[in-house]
Amino acid sequence: MADTVTAAGDTATPPQPPHSTRRERTGWYFYDWAMSAFSTTVITVFLGPFLTSITEVAAGCELGAADCTGYVYPLGIKVAAGAYFPYLVSLSVFLTVFVLPVTGAIADRSAHKKRLLAVAAFLGSGATIAMVFVTGDRYLLGGALFVFANVSFGAAVVVYNSFLPQLGGPDDRDGISSKGWALGYLGGGLLLMLNLVVVTLFSEEGNPQRTLDLARWSIVSAGVWWSAFTLVPLFWLRERPSVEAAAGGVRGNVLFDGFKQLGHTIKGLKAYPLTLFFLLAFLVFNDGIQTVIALASQYGTEELRLDQTTLIVTILLVQFLAFGGALLLGGVAKRIGAWKTVLMSLVLWTGVILAAFWLPAEAPIPFMILGAAIGLVLGGSQALSRSLFSQLIPAGKEGEYYGFYEISDKGTSWLGPLAFGLVFQLTNSYRVGLVSLLIFFVVGFLLLLAVPMRKAIIAAGNTPPRVL
Repeated sequence: MADTVTAAGDTATPPQPPHSTRRERTGWYFYDWAMSAFSTTVITVFLGPFLTSITEVAAGCELGAADCTGYVYPLGIKVAAGAYFPYLVSLSVFLTVFVLPVTGAIADRSAHKKRLLAVAAFLGSGATIAMVFVTGDRYLLGGALFVFANVSFGAAVVVYNSFLPQLGGPDDRDGISSKGWALGYLGGGLLLMLNLVVVTLFSEEGNPQRTLDLARWSIVSAGVWWSAFTLVPLFWLRERPSVEAAAGGVRGNVLFDGFKQLGHTIKGLKAYPLTLFFLLAFLVFNDGIQTVIALASQYGTEELRLDQTTLIVTILLVQFLAFGGALLLGGVAKRIGAWKTVLMSLVLWTGVILAAFWLPAEAPIPFMILGAAIGLVLGGSQALSRSLFSQLIPAGKEGEYYGFYEISDKGTSWLGPLAFGLVFQLTNSYRVGLVSLLIFFVVGFLLLLAVPMRKAIIAAGNTPPRVL
């Protein structure tokens, strides 16, 4: 069958290879297309300024005020209006540390993973759509909806990622992961572009309420996009239960069994030290990646003195070029292996940091060129890290291990901003603060280089791909 993926191993007794149809893989890709709207339109661009404005109104500041020093008191705690959203981000990250591994454990024990994906995705998208009710000074409602949506988003990603090892063999997963990531950047970028066009066309100078309303409806559109396109994987994906789940599914209390199974897995992690070592390497270099993404706009505004239009164009450039970058590095991985390709991408990330240090102020073109370079290396480094990790997961533990992986992806990105902030405080220089992030890419590179990938894959009971 021309559209069937099969594994090709190099061990004496390879496991039964997984297989999937082109239709099923396309369904899996489309969940990345669906959920990326939340990442780009909501998290990256609109929600922070929107919720901060709502909070400033609650703090007694005039809408559109240039400098608000008011406070709000959620649960009786005094919080500066401008700090409310960052605190919410930290709270949601803290909650994912507990929720994601349990979600993975339940997914591994369930014979109905698609239902879990549907529940998490529709809860998250529903909370995003409910942002339509966040008007006036309803900052508490907005904060609660965001935390709920962000935790649900992470839970859905864990279930979604757990399908990857079951859709293709060792030699196929790099390509499958890269295509999914590429389609996600394309979908997220397309909706963001449409929303930015609408905001640009319909905003009125001197009318901050109109801008706020447009931002709210842009956020709602991401929830609608997320829920609508989630229907594609729900129709096209097959159920992919583990052997244990297929034999009898989950028995007893699902949540209790999930916690119980998670406890067993944590105790058994010491049996796979090389998998843990890979997670450590990923934790370090991905923290650097996430920090660059998070602080790029601030660097462009504060240090390079670039206008908002330049930043918006650069964000879109990164999104659309990341689509091509994911496919490009996926093709490179097919020739030289994912491990070597990720190592190469970390060298390129180091070059990006050094180039950013030398960027001239008030020069939009060099900043956009650097954004293009980030886009090309961003998607591929993330997609191939995901597929590499799939090779290191013991069979039947996909959900749980991707739960830990997502914690490394979302729950540890405080290290880079902390390093950046400390260096800036000592030097009062954004450029020096940015260069401090080199340590994450250098150390991450050395840690990943030290992982004996073929040995680690075999130790996890899996068949290594032909090329690593």
